[in-house]
Amino acid sequence: MSGSRDGSRDLGSQSDDSFHYERPHVEPIYDAFICPLSKQVMRDPVTIENGQTFEREAIEKWFNECKENGRKLVCPLTLKELKTTDMNPSIALRNTIEEWNARNEAVQLDMASKSLSPGSSETDTLQALMFIQQLCTKNLSSKHIIRNAELIPMIVEMLKSTSRKVRCMALETLRVVVEDDNDNKEIMADGDKVRTIVKFLSHEQSQEREEAVSLLYELSKSEALCEKIGSVNGAILILVGMTSSKSENLFIVEKADKILENLEKNENNVRQMAENGRLQPLLTLLLEGSSEIKLSMASYLGDLALSNDIKVFVARTVGSSLINLMKTGDMQSREAALKALNQVSSCEASAKVLVEEGILPPLVNDLFAGPNRLPILLKELSATILANIVTCDCDFNSIPVGPNHQTLLSEDIIHNLLHLISNTGPSIECKLVQVLVGITNSPVTVIPVANAIKSSGATISLVQFIEAPQKDLRMASIKLLHNLSLHISQELANCLCGPAGQLGSLFKVISENIASTEEQAAAIGIVADLPEQDVGVTRQMLDERDFEIVVSRTKMIRQGETRRSRFVTPYLEGLVRVLSRITFVLFDEPRAVAFCRDHELAALFTELLQQNGLDNVQIASALALENLSHESKNLTKLPEIPPPGFCGSVFPCLGKKPVMTGLCRVHGGACTQRDTFCVLEGQSLARLVALLDHTNEKVVEASLAALSTLLDDGVNIEEGVSVLCEAEGIKPILDVLLENQTENLRRRAVWMVERLLRTEDIAYEVSGDPNVSTAIVDAFQHGDYRTRQIAERALKHIDKIPNFSGIFPNMG
Repeated sequence: MSGSRDGSRDLGSQSDDSFHYERPHVEPIYDAFICPLSKQVMRDPVTIENGQTFEREAIEKWFNECKENGRKLVCPLTLKELKTTDMNPSIALRNTIEEWNARNEAVQLDMASKSLSPGSSETDTLQALMFIQQLCTKNLSSKHIIRNAELIPMIVEMLKSTSRKVRCMALETLRVVVEDDNDNKEIMADGDKVRTIVKFLSHEQSQEREEAVSLLYELSKSEALCEKIGSVNGAILILVGMTSSKSENLFIVEKADKILENLEKNENNVRQMAENGRLQPLLTLLLEGSSEIKLSMASYLGDLALSNDIKVFVARTVGSSLINLMKTGDMQSREAALKALNQVSSCEASAKVLVEEGILPPLVNDLFAGPNRLPILLKELSATILANIVTCDCDFNSIPVGPNHQTLLSEDIIHNLLHLISNTGPSIECKLVQVLVGITNSPVTVIPVANAIKSSGATISLVQFIEAPQKDLRMASIKLLHNLSLHISQELANCLCGPAGQLGSLFKVISENIASTEEQAAAIGIVADLPEQDVGVTRQMLDERDFEIVVSRTKMIRQGETRRSRFVTPYLEGLVRVLSRITFVLFDEPRAVAFCRDHELAALFTELLQQNGLDNVQIASALALENLSHESKNLTKLPEIPPPGFCGSVFPCLGKKPVMTGLCRVHGGACTQRDTFCVLEGQSLARLVALLDHTNEKVVEASLAALSTLLDDGVNIEEGVSVLCEAEGIKPILDVLLENQTENLRRRAVWMVERLLRTEDIAYEVSGDPNVSTAIVDAFQHGDYRTRQIAERALKHIDKIPNFSGIFPNMG
């Protein structure tokens, strides 16, 4: 073999088959090694009939082109015609080339090894990495040479280079080295090599991330490395983030997704994925895995913190499987299923899905099962799940849960729940009370529960929980009693009052702290719903100075001294309603009158009329003012008229009636807002008139009731009419009659209009208004018995019915 040429070429333009270091001691390429056609070192040299040698692939291509183009078969070097396409392998030359390659690669490998050191230049390092790539690509069996030369750890070290080009090339080289070579992948599993690669997933440079994710994808094809990748802190979190990122390029997203698919072979990785929001692998194992795997995945699902959207997804995907697992005889499986269902059911939307999947019958069955059939811990879990379930918007009255088609609202089911509450520990008691809270949150479903509680006499048992040392149980019982209070108000009053009653405990809750809590709002709501006519309750509250707490809290809220919370509105409404009950006992309870005077309740209720948007506060305040105003005629101080002198007593015609000034026009005595609760004092009259234009008919009715006290028997009705006229209240009263919103409003309005029409000027004016006349006639024709009587008298005032008609007997 004569002649040779230097193998040195530019790094950037070098082909894979001809890369060499630019070093003099590298054995040169001989001309005989080069294929005349491909200009590359031959791998499979063959000799044709005229003795010329070519690379087999290149000469075969030449012969095919000659045939396809219809040319004569000629030698590409001599251009002389050939008779045959026969080729003979040049075995000796091939062996010589292979030996040359081996010697040359050994020298280059040694040079590469020396170049892969911290002190090497960037160019030398890049050339070394390029050579290793080409060596592995040219011959897959060469990868063991790289491994035996212990170059893999040296390449990994290059990942710490300060050169971005070196780092990228090192990542790419590692990918080539480990591709389809399990032995090389095993070496990557040693030490913190994988951890170093994972760090590149967070790099700002997109190219480094691409190379790193490609390398990790190759490594993830090994089951052993799947575990290793998953064990790197944050690796799965980063990969999951990549798959859901909108800013990553599509290549990285797809590779990250494929890596995660490979990592799913390991259970711990599946758990990590679930923890970081990629739940489908865990759910797939729960659906398709062995019994042991299903148990493991269900147990882990129960410990996960899930967002509400994910809970709905889980309920739809594996809800039925979890319910089936819950029904198995294996206690370990049941516990795992119940824990998972407890987690999933804690969102209203997912709870509804579980109801559709049929969770209620086995759940109720577990609750009512004997202690030998289900451990207490699992009963508590069942109760917790049921408490979650009943918060969702479902028609529980149509879902059978018992053997005889009973529903959650059936009396015997409610009785069983109440019995269970009375015969279990505090933890289950709390959950079962919360079940009843959930059921009674609806105005429809609360009624059968209230009836069942009445029939079982369970009110006293539920009331006792108000004093429970467990805060959760106490709060749940107060919320339940608040839901029920309108329907069992008298039973509650009987249980709460008396020496052993819990009314005092409720007021401890009401006055607990400055913030308005849900528990406080519910507690005051219970007291507010107690029957107003139950004088015993009011007197006990006076005895225990509970009204002082209520006044204090009301004023604190009015003055902004309490921290605002979302429960401040129901809390204030309850306080005002409770405070108003003291006005129902003014007639026969001097302490109530004294309390109202001392705390200036007439003025306070007048201020509360301005609580726009708080209709219940305005209603309670107006009704309280009605009661206070009713009492004004009994509390007003009538003037003492001095006795007439001698002449006046002998000759009455000569005596003069004394002139009294400063007297109330309606009550005829000395009135004040504080002492006699007169609505003419302060701003009460104007604010009550203003409320007649309210959109809530109950507010209008309460305001009308308070104003009607100015026209009541025992007061100067004529002056009452004048006062209303001066306050511009006549037209709003007539408008209420015309609007005819409810029967109660019509009854109240007709009563007031009849009193107004006793004044001739008003009767004359109204008689000319056909609308008012028609409204009174309508009340006369369609109202109840009492309303028709009053409407008849009103019609007589405006001469629509002659006085001698006498259709109804006279009523005062």
